[in-house]
Amino acid sequence: MITLRNFLESDIPALQTCPAYSGLTREELRTLLADWNTRRYDGQYFEMFAVVDGEQVVGSVSLYQRAAHLISCGPEIFPPHRRKGYGYAAMRLAFTAAKAKGYTVAVQQVRTDNAASVALHEKLGCERPKDVFQNAKGHAVCFYIKVL
Repeated sequence: MITLRNFLESDIPALQTCPAYSGLTREELRTLLADWNTRRYDGQYFEMFAVVDGEQVVGSVSLYQRAAHLISCGPEIFPPHRRKGYGYAAMRLAFTAAKAKGYTVAVQQVRTDNAASVALHEKLGCERPKDVFQNAKGHAVCFYIKVL
């Protein structure tokens, strides 16, 4: 059964399997966990959840407040666990958590060349306006929107 919970110090080895965190020391990861567990970022609500299958951490999913009733949800399933349905399950749980906190709309920025993320958002029933934008890194992105 897939569940979400806040990260614990005992999850550091699992975090180190993710390319985004693999170069960080244990102390840097402890600091990152402490930051995440404040549930704030840049003055807004932010929460980073561990995606857990039984006892194993298989990824993360974040919620970040964009406006009073608008949230974004960012999944990251660790490479050994991809293509097993964890992203779908994690985002459904995150959307439920966001709705329980009073958010009514989720918006996601997705690279147009990220076929897995595009398919995931479409499977979740997110709607995509036709517009394509260029992000700060020069990649073509689109937005997916979901009423919670």
